[in-house]
Amino acid sequence: MYLKLIFLNALRHRLRTLLTLTGLVVAVIAFGLLQTVVDAWYAGAEGASTARLVTRNAVSLIFPLPLTYKQKMRQVDGVRSIAAANWFGGIYKEPKNFFPQFAVDDNYLDMYPEYVLDDAEKTAWLKDKKGAIVGRKLAEDYGLKPGDTLTLKGTIFPGNWDFVIRAIYDGREKKTDTSQLFFHWDYLNETLKQTVARRANAVGVYVLELSDPGRAAEVSRDVDSLFANSQAETLTETEKAFQLGFVSMTEAIVVAIRLVSFLVIFIILAVMANTMAMTARERMAEYATLKALGFGPAFVAQLILGESLAIAAMGGAAGILLTLPIARGFSRAVGSLFPVFHVSAGTMAMQAAAALAVGLIAALFPAWRASRVNIVEGLRTLG
Repeated sequence: MYLKLIFLNALRHRLRTLLTLTGLVVAVIAFGLLQTVVDAWYAGAEGASTARLVTRNAVSLIFPLPLTYKQKMRQVDGVRSIAAANWFGGIYKEPKNFFPQFAVDDNYLDMYPEYVLDDAEKTAWLKDKKGAIVGRKLAEDYGLKPGDTLTLKGTIFPGNWDFVIRAIYDGREKKTDTSQLFFHWDYLNETLKQTVARRANAVGVYVLELSDPGRAAEVSRDVDSLFANSQAETLTETEKAFQLGFVSMTEAIVVAIRLVSFLVIFIILAVMANTMAMTARERMAEYATLKALGFGPAFVAQLILGESLAIAAMGGAAGILLTLPIARGFSRAVGSLFPVFHVSAGTMAMQAAAALAVGLIAALFPAWRASRVNIVEGLRTLG
């Protein structure tokens, strides 16, 4: 009977309830999408392995390291394997088609078990000097399949570079980035020897796989000490720290997005509070009648709290359900700008908590006021 009364009360002013629900749904969706954008910003760092280190030039990432460093780093105690990688930065058809491209050693993908490859396709890639591997999302976005030829216009490395798609990798988890392209580092290096010899035998970063992740700090120190006071000193850090270095460049944007997401909730809280205040004010005579019939202040307060929470629950549930398809559409629209764009369980929990908090806080003052209404004065009140 109590739940039925709450439901009937919520529908007494259907247009008002509908508008409030609409505002709440929009706010919950906006909050969820903005939080997902923040999660996407940190996706690379969150997906980083504790068993991998990245070594770059200590001055800046734009300065390369000599190829001769590889053999020396391989001899450091605790390094299981090592692979070179260069950021390529090519343009596919037009500048807006941006996606990560890396020239990597043949053993590079062995260090990334989160990239799932078909054995036959991987073998085909290893045998083809111009072979390339693309992620599933990248393949779907541009309609790529094994056997297709893909041409990139070099920016860092001038010229037109032709690649043959030999394999498509999937992510072991939803948070795995599947919007990248990998090709043979040897192909890049041999081509540079013929075209720009002075740029050959240079490596952007080295990726080191550790035999014991617990020794990351020790191994980092040992690697950097090898090249101290050299012309190309190194900075070795965990893969997560390396990824966070890029995120920190745009930290102000991330903070602004977080603030906007909570501002959206604050605005809908004000709207919801106004709705419940109007509702309580219009029903003061009814609440006074209930108290005259023997119902206590707690029952009157519970009616308002229940109605507010019911509206918040409906709006929150609808908002969460609609966030999922909207997020998928947003992910397709932005392409590889956000390689990993997945609404996490944590985000949905925050959406639910925010909606219920709005429902609870918005009803506190109206419920308190209604519970304290004087019977005589309440009966005199006109809606």
